[in-house]
Amino acid sequence: MARVIFMGTPQFAVPSLEVLCAQHQVVWVITQPDRKRGRGQKVSFSPVKEAALMRRLPIWQPKTLRTPEAVQRLRETQADLYVTAAIGHILTTEILALPPYGCLNVHASLLPRWRGATPVSAAILHGDAETGATLMRMDEGVDTGPILAQIRCPIRPDDTTETLSERLARLGAELLATTLPKWLAGEIDPRSQPQEGITFSRRLRKQDGRIDWRRPAVAIERMIRAYIPWPGTYTTYRNQKLDILRARALSTWSGKEPPGRVIALDQGVAVAAGQGALLLEEIQLAGRRPMFSDAFCRGQRGFVGSDLASDESTP
Repeated sequence: MARVIFMGTPQFAVPSLEVLCAQHQVVWVITQPDRKRGRGQKVSFSPVKEAALMRRLPIWQPKTLRTPEAVQRLRETQADLYVTAAIGHILTTEILALPPYGCLNVHASLLPRWRGATPVSAAILHGDAETGATLMRMDEGVDTGPILAQIRCPIRPDDTTETLSERLARLGAELLATTLPKWLAGEIDPRSQPQEGITFSRRLRKQDGRIDWRRPAVAIERMIRAYIPWPGTYTTYRNQKLDILRARALSTWSGKEPPGRVIALDQGVAVAAGQGALLLEEIQLAGRRPMFSDAFCRGQRGFVGSDLASDESTP
């Protein structure tokens, strides 16, 4: 049984923590500091902190690990191994050298594809047929370390970042459970990542969710699924933000309406795109509740025929 420090923050990391608790001694859980969220600015705990509290594990929430004091504190634990999963901290060369069995990371992609902060969103956004989870030994680079093991996972046509992340979290935890005993026994020789096929995923911003209706409908549909639950996807109607919660691409539609025009089709209400049209299924006007598009149109009679490509659509 190894002495392990676990570092993680989002829900994706929780199954990996649970695996470690079942197999090893988790001497510390390191997660991001508590955040104030929502209109009431209430303090909320990270999913990893919630899981650690339930198991009565020691918790540390540093703002940074890049200080001499943080390094010394880690050294004093004398942990055998560090395991990370979406921690949000950069580990220095000094920290990486502390545990005898190194620092392992559970990453939500088939490295070297989609290194970086948002691998699940990137895979959906770019139309990848499959993705997976990688267990790697960390080095000084960003997701550049040698690979211990990988597991593949198909991307379903209706997958969102939320649903795909849930599956990858379970697969990553399974990969950790089966690989870690072999790693500790010295039975695995990590392989360097190939130099071909390297891609990077960047951190998302709220403004990334704004739709450009000149793009193909299939690309907009992938964008909607990739940005659930965050940052969300939106357009503008009557100078108000209109969130597109669920939609489906009609790639074979070939009408004459300009991109951004709301149209009525046999299948329902849609928006003309650069190629094809986007069938709206569920939408939400700012300050209102989510609605199916047909119900929304009954309350907004000027919606069909309006121009969502303009900041000032007219009824």
